[in-house]
Amino acid sequence: MPMHDWTRVKAGTYHNFHVLWMSSITNRLNAGLLPSGFFAMTEQIIGRPETDVVTLQSGSRPKPSKDRGNGVAVAAARPKTRFVLPIAPDRQRYARKANRIAIHHDLGEVVAVIEIVSPGNKDRKSSVEEFVAKAVALIEQQVNLLIIDPFPPCHLDPQGIHKAIWDEFTGEPFELPPDKPLTLAAYQVEPIKTAYVEPIAVGDRLPDMPLFLCGESYINVPLEETYQTTWNVLPVELRNLLEPPTAG
Repeated sequence: MPMHDWTRVKAGTYHNFHVLWMSSITNRLNAGLLPSGFFAMTEQIIGRPETDVVTLQSGSRPKPSKDRGNGVAVAAARPKTRFVLPIAPDRQRYARKANRIAIHHDLGEVVAVIEIVSPGNKDRKSSVEEFVAKAVALIEQQVNLLIIDPFPPCHLDPQGIHKAIWDEFTGEPFELPPDKPLTLAAYQVEPIKTAYVEPIAVGDRLPDMPLFLCGESYINVPLEETYQTTWNVLPVELRNLLEPPTAG
């Protein structure tokens, strides 16, 4: 299933897909993808900032086992994305809703967050600044982060949302490939802050992206699988807005 051009539909139509996709990702994480002791919840308020999908861990933070005997694969090899960028040590209505998945809160320690960008995150300067500040705050609080941005850059983020976040940590240059304007970015907070960035385009299949849990241990989030699952339950009337039926 290729990535669709979500700029073709209204914010409310995208929001509907957005909510369903978040649920698909959360369900997949909780259906055995996360190690024992970790779980995901959607739309959790974990103080400031709010998040889309939260990865929580009950009790203390033991390192995820690399043993697949519990049915969970925590990857040991370094993720392979187009860009691996170590960071040197040293309001709109729909934008405020359903933007995040978290992996805690009162039930345990937040270790990771998944954010899915909405049009309202880019509709004005203050919206971009608020989203960037939220991402930076999570990273500085030692929360691993995965950002999915299915919208191309605009004049407010001319090199994409990752570049806007990256500039808060380093002056190193970064440019999106002209033919790949959409951004997937995973941020690892320890032992050193590192960004794993995979640019994609409308029409591309979604790659799996790493979600770090503890140190260098991570799982691969099946974005293509969950996107397809979500698309399959979307009403045909909405699918036709993005894939008009062919004549004949």
